[in-house]
Amino acid sequence: MTIMLSTAETHWLATRRAMARLIPLMCAIYFMSYLDRTNVALAKAALNADLGISAAAYGLGAGIFFLGYALLEVPSNLLAHRIGPRRWIARIAVTWGTLSSAMMFVQGEWSFYLLRVLLGIAEAGLFPALMYMVTLWFAPKDRAIAIGWIYLAPALALVIGNPIGGALMRMDGIGGLHGWQWMFLLEGLPSIIVGVILWFKLPERPRDARWLTKAEADSLEAHALLPGHADSHEYSGHWGKALKRPTTILIGLIYFLNQVAFVGLVFFTPSIIQQMQITSPLTVGLLSSSVGFGFLAGVLVLPRIHRKIARDCYCLGLFTVGLIASSLAFTLINDAAVRIALFTATAFFAGGVLPIYWAIAMKRLQGIQAAAGLAFINTIGLLGGFAGPYLFGLVEKATGLSSSGFYVIVSAAVLGLLLVPLLAKAIDNEPGPQSVAE
Repeated sequence: MTIMLSTAETHWLATRRAMARLIPLMCAIYFMSYLDRTNVALAKAALNADLGISAAAYGLGAGIFFLGYALLEVPSNLLAHRIGPRRWIARIAVTWGTLSSAMMFVQGEWSFYLLRVLLGIAEAGLFPALMYMVTLWFAPKDRAIAIGWIYLAPALALVIGNPIGGALMRMDGIGGLHGWQWMFLLEGLPSIIVGVILWFKLPERPRDARWLTKAEADSLEAHALLPGHADSHEYSGHWGKALKRPTTILIGLIYFLNQVAFVGLVFFTPSIIQQMQITSPLTVGLLSSSVGFGFLAGVLVLPRIHRKIARDCYCLGLFTVGLIASSLAFTLINDAAVRIALFTATAFFAGGVLPIYWAIAMKRLQGIQAAAGLAFINTIGLLGGFAGPYLFGLVEKATGLSSSGFYVIVSAAVLGLLLVPLLAKAIDNEPGPQSVAE
């Protein structure tokens, strides 16, 4: 006897299956990318001792990755739209895994800069390609949750990666290599393996997934379309228009300021902890994972709060106030234990809000406009990823204290809060169905 499911039941079941099958693959590749781009934070002190790379030079090298990434972000995601995200994401993983391992050959400041730029170029397009896949698979109401699950990957990379990196740093002297050389080598190789797995296992669209019935695949693709845009191919034209929308630009600017704060925090947390008179690489790695725990809690909690509140910008404003409060408290309190807790709280707000930016943007973009618009937003954010570590490095050079970077976080968060009302006004003035706007 065949049981007939309603359209809503079919879509619900298909969404659950897609979450269970697709999200782990997307998380695996994003986990490795985040691990490979941030492990340099644990090597900061060793690079200074072994190669003479100063705090300011380190900040520039840490951030310059994002310039290389931003340079090819939009064209990379347009290629992902043209040839399919599966092939493009797999290519990205193999290329950046190779370059990440090549970081073991850094000899000084200029080779450090060069390899960080090349690493960013190799990884260009990965995250917006993942976000583009979300627009192909999930209904607008489910996207914040899906993106929140994907953001578990970088959070876990900070929680797990920092202790692992700290342990690998203890291999100093084995085989004539420094500990940081072992770390770069052994953390780059798994990315190549994951890229090969994705080539064979990652379906590009619901219709390509063998584990979905035709009815389930059709339901996912139908619900993924924005209301009022039944023909995604027709709406996909004129991708450049997506780059000119006030909502796209403002989301990008708010995201830029978030990345100034959050990326600076990620890259300088180990050095802040080292200046608390903690010298063991393993202990530094374990305590640095407090940022990852905050990030992890944020992406699990904040998107679910957002889902229950109809007003997008109200959520953004509320969470930004939380970021200002936690980072400002850090600058006023000197107790080491409390400061470790405030690392967690700051990362909770700065990292947990990220899925919400993308969910707001995805409500307004479809087809190739989504590919271009999401890549453009990420490009602006990546420039913040460059500016954040660089500003942190300059502040540390001026004050001698890595913790002074929290003043950068406070400043960026306040500026971001000032832009939220402008975004709300732009959303209200944007033409289109109300169901899309909110």
